[in-house]
Amino acid sequence: MHRGITVAISGKGGVGKTDLSALLIRCLSETGSVLAIDADADANLAQALGVTVHKTVGGVRESILNAPARSPIAAGGKGMALKDELYTVIEEADDFDIVVMGRPEGEGCYCPVNHIIREVIDTLGRNYDFTVIDCEAGLEHLSRKTTRDVNFMIVVTEPTANSILTAKRVEGLAEELSINFGTIMVVANKVTPEMRPVLERIAQENGIEIAVNIPYDPALAELDLVGRPVVELPPDCPASLAAAEICDIILESWQE
Repeated sequence: MHRGITVAISGKGGVGKTDLSALLIRCLSETGSVLAIDADADANLAQALGVTVHKTVGGVRESILNAPARSPIAAGGKGMALKDELYTVIEEADDFDIVVMGRPEGEGCYCPVNHIIREVIDTLGRNYDFTVIDCEAGLEHLSRKTTRDVNFMIVVTEPTANSILTAKRVEGLAEELSINFGTIMVVANKVTPEMRPVLERIAQENGIEIAVNIPYDPALAELDLVGRPVVELPPDCPASLAAAEICDIILESWQE
């Protein structure tokens, strides 16, 4: 039996993390079972996949934490209630299951609750061949160690110097925090033929190796513009083909 693989997609806001996450989920679901986790507070992954979710982890968490002290939930222990209720947020689609984290934390320290959430997600992930996490923008998920034991950390960058520097900081922060990433893969998105030589030079100057270049794809931009699911993108479009290339790298590791 193959071991499960966890893939996390990170990067600055607006670089195309969610689009790539959706295309990878579509690709990986052709080979095995997939759990999609939308860990971005903007929660756009479900739309990109063309599905509707009815519950979020954030909504369940808030309802339990705000339950009256004399309620059955409080009497049985809010931590145990949260563990039980988190299983109800799984939405089953035809080719994958999805869990949406929902809005960010409110006031107060939610560290114990976040620990429970991570524990449950880790448990859920064992039931799937692949777990794909669309991470929140920036580096906070790394500094809080909420994406531990990830086999592939895919850092999506735009063809700009600032975005390349963000990718470099992700690599450095992962090493500094001793986060267990099997492979950190830098992927450049929205790359035109004119940009590519300059981008590769900037990456090389900063010690960054770009594993895959995703070409700028007008068909993908049009889907985003009109709010259509990314997974409607034909498989032979440039962005789909680049996602398939990344998928092949992941599958090669899974099949070893």
